[in-house]
Amino acid sequence: MPPETQPPVPGPTDHPTPVRDLPTSVDLRVVLGSTTPPGRMHRAVEGAIERAAGRGTSADLLDLGTLRLGFADGTPPEDLDDDTAATIAAVAAARAVILATPVYRGSLSGSLKNLLDLTPVPALQGKVVGLVAMGASDHHFLGVERHLRDVLAFFGAVVMPVAVYLTGGDFDDGVPGERAAAALDELFATTAATAVALAGGAAGFEPAPLAARTIKPRARGVTS
Repeated sequence: MPPETQPPVPGPTDHPTPVRDLPTSVDLRVVLGSTTPPGRMHRAVEGAIERAAGRGTSADLLDLGTLRLGFADGTPPEDLDDDTAATIAAVAAARAVILATPVYRGSLSGSLKNLLDLTPVPALQGKVVGLVAMGASDHHFLGVERHLRDVLAFFGAVVMPVAVYLTGGDFDDGVPGERAAAALDELFATTAATAVALAGGAAGFEPAPLAARTIKPRARGVTS
């Protein structure tokens, strides 16, 4: 009897999926959207950055309280004599970003929103973003997260499904407790791992967000 005929194995041309080099590690940019003197949230984020380094994940802090950023009035960042262009470039160069902000008026801080208003769509398009917020009580736990998800949808960012929310009860004499530290460590680790996983697949080939298709670059020397 003739041997059974096996069904053909699909070749690489049957499903033309783009192939990328898979990175083994991810550099995180951690943006702290607070302009007050360093306090509990600053300490919590810095501790998470140090622990991430111990696990082999490089992360650096962009503390908006130490940077001079221009107001988002339409002036091109490269025309500003401050830290705006360098800060945007650092965010754009990162494979993944953590946005951390205290709760102000039930939402994200104005300093962080100003940075996002200054940031061009391609800098965050398709980028993995983790969220951290801190408020006085549990009542505001969804305020920052809801508003940031709306803003990041405009960019077409890939936002982690679970955010970290901290309150004063998560600290002891200004030091993050075990639960807070563990939650931050999990967010940093899963954000980095998600960025690595997506870099090896078809991420970046999804439909462009509407903003990327409708916003036209401003011509030099043209004002509104």
